[in-house]
Amino acid sequence: MKTAALPGTPKSAGVGSAIRTLMDTAYHRRGLAFRVVLYFLMLVISFVFIFPFLYMLVTSIKSYGDLMDISVNWIPREFRLENYAIAASYLGLWSHFLNSLLITGLSSLGHVLVCSLVAYGFSRFAFRGRTLLFMLVIFSILIPPQVMILPQYINFARLGWINSSLPIIVPTFFGYGLRGGLYIFIFRQFFNGLPLSLEDAAQVDGYGFFPTFVRIVLPISLSPILVGTVLSVVWHWNDYYEPAIYISKIERLPLPSMLPAVLNGLRDYHLAVLTNQLDRLVTDGVIMAAITICILPVFLFYIVAQKGFITGIERTGIVE
Repeated sequence: MKTAALPGTPKSAGVGSAIRTLMDTAYHRRGLAFRVVLYFLMLVISFVFIFPFLYMLVTSIKSYGDLMDISVNWIPREFRLENYAIAASYLGLWSHFLNSLLITGLSSLGHVLVCSLVAYGFSRFAFRGRTLLFMLVIFSILIPPQVMILPQYINFARLGWINSSLPIIVPTFFGYGLRGGLYIFIFRQFFNGLPLSLEDAAQVDGYGFFPTFVRIVLPISLSPILVGTVLSVVWHWNDYYEPAIYISKIERLPLPSMLPAVLNGLRDYHLAVLTNQLDRLVTDGVIMAAITICILPVFLFYIVAQKGFITGIERTGIVE
């Protein structure tokens, strides 16, 4: 029995509704397929970055027998946490950790304070030669540090700063140091986006340049401050080149610079096996444990500052 169409209803209305339903279903299926492909690609790319960390962590807890057994890949038969104790003894963990903390903390403080002040001057003051000076700042980012290391070493040697952390820390308080020009650029980009009415209102209240910068500008510049701090901490903590050039006394080296001491212990592991000194046995697991110890402080610091760092990158317009 056929159902009569309602008066005034076109016969093609049911056909059009069916077509729209089919189109919506096809669009939904295409969107679902696109998301599946996208998530699969993200998973593959993420695994490429995560794989070295997983390998490092798994190897760091392997025993000597598991390292020699080719059938043991991801799940060790014996968890050897002593690898971390041996690695810590070779690294001289606490003393060299304090050296790294001192160099990284003071250098990051110098970069944030001075580079923000210099960038504020570039952003707010029109003076003769400003463009040229800023071009020199950008040029300092492009020059590899190896090019300038010889004259810098000669100058620091004349000052008597060799075998100390002063050649690494002091330049940061002059807007230079490790990638100092980049921090000036980051702060200048942010300050260019601030409205001039903030400074005008401060001048009406009787504030000068420096009180305006300290009381008005810096409190609202948390995004570039966090970006500069994270970048400076990571780069100074992981820097191996400058400490190797300026510091030759082992007791003053930062923590990552002690990794070669662990590698030197790897050469004697056959002797340790023959003499039954397994408590000092350096294997690939000990080396991976030492690397884990060195990167763990930076990793934890980034986990804490991750949200603000990503927000700051978006606001300052810096992509690396």
